[in-house]
Amino acid sequence: MVEIQRLAVEIVGQVLAGRSLDMELRAPRVRDAGLSPQDRGALQDVAYGTLRFLGEIDAVVEKLLDRPLKEASLRQLLRVALYQLAHTRAAPHAIVDHAVRTSVAIGQPAAKGLVNAVLRNFLRKSEQLLREARETERGRYSHPQWWIDKLREQYPDHFERVLDSANGHPPLTLRVNTRRTSVEAYLAQLEAAGIPARALGGAAVLVDRALPVERLPGFAEGEVSVQDAAAQFAAIALDVQGGSRVLDACAAPGGKTAHILETAEVELLALDLDPARLARIGSNLTRLGLAAELKAGDAANPEAWWNGVPYARILADVPCSASGVVRRHPDIKWLRRPSDIAAFAQRQRDILDALWRLLETDGKFLYVTCSVFQEENQAQIEDFLERHGDAQHLSLPEPRTGARTLAGQILPDDNHDGFFYALLQKI
Repeated sequence: MVEIQRLAVEIVGQVLAGRSLDMELRAPRVRDAGLSPQDRGALQDVAYGTLRFLGEIDAVVEKLLDRPLKEASLRQLLRVALYQLAHTRAAPHAIVDHAVRTSVAIGQPAAKGLVNAVLRNFLRKSEQLLREARETERGRYSHPQWWIDKLREQYPDHFERVLDSANGHPPLTLRVNTRRTSVEAYLAQLEAAGIPARALGGAAVLVDRALPVERLPGFAEGEVSVQDAAAQFAAIALDVQGGSRVLDACAAPGGKTAHILETAEVELLALDLDPARLARIGSNLTRLGLAAELKAGDAANPEAWWNGVPYARILADVPCSASGVVRRHPDIKWLRRPSDIAAFAQRQRDILDALWRLLETDGKFLYVTCSVFQEENQAQIEDFLERHGDAQHLSLPEPRTGARTLAGQILPDDNHDGFFYALLQKI
């Protein structure tokens, strides 16, 4: 546990300094640490959990200390240990003992007594401290105050559910490749493998407990992919027709690309700015037995890659704040700043205007974000319609997975991440 705590201290510190959590968990110092698969899972849980409940943890730390700690690594150690004490089943005495030893491992041997005293004080008064921490909104919701305020303003009837959902564990949802098998047949495979699961509707299957993809029957053979249920709405809403020219802009990591190809025989171009992420799309398509043209390019600058032939369908899953997928990426809520939302909105506007010229008359354009902020969603589409008199806003079909939508906004719940959809037609 000492090594897990030490690495978690480094990871949390790097994330709060501006690094991506996923990148830190894949960093050489983690890869070369010699951790067993079980220990790697424990490290991921501690790092994710500490960031998931950081607001609550910091409120507790403030009550346990007479003055703020100057040493950042020591502050991260208390955060990590307090997460373990408050939210895991690990033996409390072992957590405290290892945290004292970890203080030496991170170069703070003089702080052993402080770490021991603070954590034992928490154990004595944990119920009271957690109750008091949750009396503040930052402690109650474990989100930055500006984020809480924005959601309250934009979703007065739903903001608490959105915030609470963001602090939960994400579901493991699969998309069955219906070119190779059926949902019913795949559920039978899961049952035979002792993996409890149920159908959500469409091609979506919800697995009761998270597990490595290597344990999923038929994964290597391309029978199934991991994709959130709300993300699976894209291929349905786009209404692709066999033989059509389709553009999937901002395509990586390729889940929607593959789903479109599983749905219909089309001529599809998958575009992404990052060549490395584009290569991952190719690998996924090969596993699934699918094919598309892959091209590196900026969706906001089609002159550099477009051949001049218009598309019947365009999917624009644009860069966004990712505020709808925070439970999968808890670092996002602490890394984002209010000014980032306006920057994302401008980038989205540029992509929308650039790609609209590539759509044929009567063609359909699906705008998608994994955000819950209205500046990136409803407001973005309203502004677009004011600028483009040849655009008509179409009604969306009902999601087959039971997601509830508010004017195209899917708010996160137990079965879905937060996504926004707007279907437009050129007239």
